[in-house]
Amino acid sequence: MALNPIKYPPRLDLARIPTPLQFLSRATDKWGAGKRLWMKRDDLTGSALTGNKIRKLEFIAAHAMEHGFQTLVTCGGVQSNHCRATALVAAQLGLDCHLVLRADDEPEQNTGNFLLDQLAGATFEIFPAKEWATQLKSIYARLESEFVKAGRPALMIPTGGSDSLGVWGYIAATEELRGDLDEHGIDRAALALATGSAGTQTGLTAGVAMFDLPLDVVGYAVCDDADWFNRRVTSDWEASLARWPQLPKIDLAPQTRDHSVGPGYGRADAPVFELIAELTRLEGVVLDPVYTGKAFHGLVTDLRDGFYQNVDDIIFVHTGGVFGLFAHETQLMSAASGTNS
Repeated sequence: MALNPIKYPPRLDLARIPTPLQFLSRATDKWGAGKRLWMKRDDLTGSALTGNKIRKLEFIAAHAMEHGFQTLVTCGGVQSNHCRATALVAAQLGLDCHLVLRADDEPEQNTGNFLLDQLAGATFEIFPAKEWATQLKSIYARLESEFVKAGRPALMIPTGGSDSLGVWGYIAATEELRGDLDEHGIDRAALALATGSAGTQTGLTAGVAMFDLPLDVVGYAVCDDADWFNRRVTSDWEASLARWPQLPKIDLAPQTRDHSVGPGYGRADAPVFELIAELTRLEGVVLDPVYTGKAFHGLVTDLRDGFYQNVDDIIFVHTGGVFGLFAHETQLMSAASGTNS
């Protein structure tokens, strides 16, 4: 069902796109199992604004500016890539930013994304993970009222910018992918990515269906399970259809793999750190242990087990996250030492 051109909502020019599609020759030799491995380098959407979140924020921030919001409020883990990107976008646009962060303990160091949040001038409050999960709705209601009273009305942005507005970021990205396929002569491929709040997965799954691309989207869960993500993609798409009449009324069939979740969100086992170190040495490409490292580990496992039988090419979407590495120094140095031995 090719529906091009499509009318997009207002959008700011924030991301450095299009991003390159890079062939991973040595990774292909080591892990490809007869398939060709490619990487869509969305870690190159910017410098401090690196990663997939900026594609979503182009639409979210445009909405905020158009409707007179003066503050961006969002939420996530202390090392959230989305929170860092939101803080930097707010600074770039002259808006305030407030972050609702979760952590079981106070951050031991002002490092990585959390350091950049503060450099960008974001204010923040930190809650224990359980309280954050159960009280987020009431916390958001309180903050929304407080910012209105302060004369700085806030746009309340969900985790990961994953909603019916942020979904447009990766619907648009699928049009870019169509050009990548043509340029590199790829007839059909699997499109693999890390999924944590399902927004990128929803946008790609919808865009591939809308523009009839020869891609099979496979999300690799970094938390929860496959059923949760499949339901979330479906519900986010239904909300998008209800909000945007220009979207086609099509059903999505999301596909999620959950064998790479490991010990839980923000935590990874030693093999993930070892794979990050090995890929860095092989290709000069750096993944992170929260999102892309877990997902790439799941992909390598599936390649070894013969999961990808119907395609010759695998495209891995690098969604960024390099700043999150610095909160895992001990594990990464151990992995690097093992790789170098």
